[in-house]
Amino acid sequence: MDQVFPVNDYGPIMPGLVMAGVAIVHVFLAQFAVGGGVLLCYFQWLAMTGRDPHARQFVSGYFKLLVLISFVLGALTGVGIWLTAIQISPATIGSMVDHFHWLWATEWTFFCLEIVSGYSFYRYHSRLNDRAAMTLLAIYAAASWMSLFIINGILSWQLTPGRWLETHNVFDGFFNPGFWPSLFFRTIVSLTLAALAACVVTNMMPSLNRGARRSLINRAALMLVPMVLMPGLGIWFLAVMPADSRSWVLGGSPAMMLFLNIAIGSSMAIGAYAIFGMVMQRLYINSATASLLLMLAFGATAGGEFVREGSRKPYSIRYVLYSNAIRPDQVARLRDIGCTSDDPYGLRNDSMYPDDQVRLGAKVFRRQCSVCHTVSGTNAVTELTGAWDQNQMRLNFAKLQHTKPFMPPFAGTAVELESLVQFINWSSDPQATRPHAGDSDPGTLGQIEAWLQEAGTAPGNFEQNHKRH
Repeated sequence: MDQVFPVNDYGPIMPGLVMAGVAIVHVFLAQFAVGGGVLLCYFQWLAMTGRDPHARQFVSGYFKLLVLISFVLGALTGVGIWLTAIQISPATIGSMVDHFHWLWATEWTFFCLEIVSGYSFYRYHSRLNDRAAMTLLAIYAAASWMSLFIINGILSWQLTPGRWLETHNVFDGFFNPGFWPSLFFRTIVSLTLAALAACVVTNMMPSLNRGARRSLINRAALMLVPMVLMPGLGIWFLAVMPADSRSWVLGGSPAMMLFLNIAIGSSMAIGAYAIFGMVMQRLYINSATASLLLMLAFGATAGGEFVREGSRKPYSIRYVLYSNAIRPDQVARLRDIGCTSDDPYGLRNDSMYPDDQVRLGAKVFRRQCSVCHTVSGTNAVTELTGAWDQNQMRLNFAKLQHTKPFMPPFAGTAVELESLVQFINWSSDPQATRPHAGDSDPGTLGQIEAWLQEAGTAPGNFEQNHKRH
């Protein structure tokens, strides 16, 4: 039997939101570090060639911010991602490490090089000549970008595995259809974040007059020019996405469409101000405006990461693993033996459940629903099913992948499905009198079994639903 892992319970907070909160902050900081390395090389070159008399002072001040933010908070949130991901979806992380362990190890090597070169510059740059300082910055920039290069390949594989599904070749998975548009897009985002942070740092340097600040800001603004390529890269990425994933973000899922619009709107606002104001008109930008633009960039990052994660539904790894850590080829088997048959973990506060049927339903919920839903908190099943009667719940759960095609099919027996319905009913009103256990009603179980048979064990087909008569 396949190993079953426990899922950490965060109470009323959806587990995915816990991981998302950590991941979005980390992605934002990591991309800032990548762009920061490139920007520092540019300003070090300005200092070496005498093109800007204040560039050397800027390099020193900016790198202190880069170290404080990316080395400290970036490292902490990086560890936080692993911690929360292992608690929420260990099967997903295990599969990624299993298939790409040598690439993970290579990325860690680049990360170590990034830390060593960055710390060396921070500690000794005042004693180094210009050439040595540039060498350290170039190593730092190259190592941080290579870290992005490798991580991007593994993350994009989750959505667009491409030929890897047939060959299982590591490089077919790594250089998947989504690799290049995602890499170019993230690189431009990194340069954008670094340039906006440069505007904030410049305004925090009291020794500079307004003219000196304007000069540095105009130099940093050149890093924003590649933003003109972002619409084309976004369209490219949408084009290589699976058709059903693309349908989620273009209207199939209101939440994903909303976050996509947030990302697009924030990016367009930043891009328009950057190109027409900062680059073409060479406007001076004060710390308040720079901070506002940086906050918009954080919003765009959050929206983009939500879409990237959500568009994989119903999978955590496309065609390999559902979001609830059940593999597509397991569903038929679990329909026969039950999804709780190989679950060795007891329930927390087992004695609070009124009977064995509700107790079984709690285990079914934990196995199949708890990664994305809570009982009565964020994205709660009691709220989502609040307008359904019991028969509607039975039908909709039995045909779950057709009820909502971004949900995986129900992977359990008719008895387990009925127990899940009764668990949700009891959770909605624990004080209500419990009726006689429904799992003893052959008619109810027979109807559920018929619905399960009609639904099949394959994932939902969004395009097929549009062709129904």
